[in-house]
Amino acid sequence: MRSMSASPGRSSQSGAALVIGLVLLVILTLLALTGMNTATTELAMAGNEQFRRNAALAANTGIEQAIAGIGAVPVIKGAAPTVVAPTLVTGTENDRYETSTRYVDDETGLPQNSADKFIGYHYVIESTGTAARNARDQQEQGVFVVASAGGANAPLGQIGTGLP
Repeated sequence: MRSMSASPGRSSQSGAALVIGLVLLVILTLLALTGMNTATTELAMAGNEQFRRNAALAANTGIEQAIAGIGAVPVIKGAAPTVVAPTLVTGTENDRYETSTRYVDDETGLPQNSADKFIGYHYVIESTGTAARNARDQQEQGVFVVASAGGANAPLGQIGTGLP
């Protein structure tokens, strides 16, 4: 009489499918966790880049404000720079700039200058912008201002007769 037991090959393979299925499930879980970790890291990097750009824009705003107020900087060689304390950028909550503007030197005998009536003033503006997550950007800008050589009250009349 023949017994109704499973064949020898089948009994040795009865748990193999389960083990292979579990191994594949572990591999898929690890891939999913790695993908989530990568996405989280990339999101943080994108945020950091945005904060760095905000700091650069804040520093640029500081330069623009310093140029607008350059007339208040003393025109004395070697004088202490005019410093603007940290100032909040309009329309933001955390972005700030601070500037330092100093007079460097003047230049006479400008090209195309009629009878030395003009003088050029050289300035250097250093601006530091800050944003959230300790983002910082530093910028330096040179500025050249052409002014009347005799001061603000010097007359700038016409020399010669001009065109007929």
